[in-house]
Amino acid sequence: MAIRSHLIPFVLVLVSMLTMPKGEREPPTEQRLHLFLLQRNSYNKLVMPEGYTINGTADSKLTVKLGMRLSQLLDVSEKNQILTTNLWLRHEWVDIRLRWDPQLFGGIVSTFIPSSELWRPDITLYNNADGDFVVTLLTKAKVFYTGLIVWEPPAIYKTYCPINVEYFPFDQQECFMKFSSWTFDGHQIDLQHVQAEKGVWVGDQLVIRNGVDLCDYYQNVEWDIINVTARRKEKFYPCCPEPYPDITFNITIRRRTLFYTINLIMPCVAISCMTVLVFYLPSDSGEKITLSISILLALTVFFLLLSDINPPTSIVIPLIGKYLMFTMIVVTLSIFLTVYTLSVHFRSPATHRMSPWVKWMFIDTIPKIIFMKRPPQQTMNRRCIRTEHGTEIRETPTGTPPLRERHDTMDSNKTQPNYENLRRRAGESSVGIYPPELRESLKAVNYIADHLHDQDVEISEERDWNYVAMVLDRIFLIFFTTASFLGTTSIFLLPPTLYDSAVALTKDNVNCSR
Repeated sequence: MAIRSHLIPFVLVLVSMLTMPKGEREPPTEQRLHLFLLQRNSYNKLVMPEGYTINGTADSKLTVKLGMRLSQLLDVSEKNQILTTNLWLRHEWVDIRLRWDPQLFGGIVSTFIPSSELWRPDITLYNNADGDFVVTLLTKAKVFYTGLIVWEPPAIYKTYCPINVEYFPFDQQECFMKFSSWTFDGHQIDLQHVQAEKGVWVGDQLVIRNGVDLCDYYQNVEWDIINVTARRKEKFYPCCPEPYPDITFNITIRRRTLFYTINLIMPCVAISCMTVLVFYLPSDSGEKITLSISILLALTVFFLLLSDINPPTSIVIPLIGKYLMFTMIVVTLSIFLTVYTLSVHFRSPATHRMSPWVKWMFIDTIPKIIFMKRPPQQTMNRRCIRTEHGTEIRETPTGTPPLRERHDTMDSNKTQPNYENLRRRAGESSVGIYPPELRESLKAVNYIADHLHDQDVEISEERDWNYVAMVLDRIFLIFFTTASFLGTTSIFLLPPTLYDSAVALTKDNVNCSR
């Protein structure tokens, strides 16, 4: 009874198939085509097809055509030196086992077959840096009645790209993607570019200009594509005597500099200009050293920021790194010179004596060369005035008539003595003829006159030291301004990209293959 219960569903299905109309039992035409190609012809996807061209001409090796359609530049990692791209890799080859007569299959000239059921060339990315070396998404392949197979799967590749940061951020990079068969040599597979007929032989290489299709390319916010070239060559490896053909897609990219100009270069130039202002700041302000050290700390912060952007290489120094190093040297030198000028500014006769050559060079000669004019010094005459409290010595500018006091004063037109006259008369007179009280007064007046004279000499020399420090500041200001301008100009005019008039390639200015 159990056996009969299991046979009942099978019998019902068989009766329904026998009673079905004849038109409904026939499979669709494309299904019959797939059945004819993959089963009745004993198709084996593990066996490589014979070398036949589209026209049926026999060839000793199978021709596989390779093309690339670039969709996006996802990332360019300067630190890891990896280029991440999103692209479609186009494969074309002929398999004579997949030919049919369109008249026998309802006029079908092409069909789609899962690529997992077909033989596929093992095209591998040789300079892969991370991830899979081959295509992982096995999309369907388009098969034509002539046996031509077109398979164009999408893929995301991470390739090694040597980054040259010598002219960063005005740099231009040369990246490449090398594809070849890993198993089959050049005697078995003839790897060609899909546009090989447009190529030009340069030595032993076939060069195809615009060898990468950019019809579906989306612009990158940081990089512009300047050139795309495909090269086909054959290489001999130490393991094998046979040649291995490969196709290398070269992608030349140029960095967009707007972001780095605003956020990196302009602050550095501003800091460099602030270095010059250190020598314009008066020494009496007490902020010259503070400003110099603040600039040095700001440059240190920029150095730390730059180390996170640039790859850790010891081969070359980036352009912006050279400029920061130049600015740091200038700032460090300005700190030393500022300390020296402050030391000159605060010198006094008690610690230093000004040499005659210093006075001749920095007071009489150099100021005329750098167009500095010292304001005239207003000398003060000290006059003796008798008041109700006694005799006082007061300062009056030269050329100013003496002020009339309420008390009796000495007439300026008469013999009005100053402290020099008092000291001279006190020395010429015979002190012994005066009473003791008057002799003590004369000695006190002589001492005061000598002290005031020495004080005037010290003040005059201190002013000379201050003026020498001001002249040094002006010299350093001119020197550092010239050095900063020439250094900034010479460093930022070095990049070759500034003189490159190549226009960025987009899908609007290239000839699409569609």
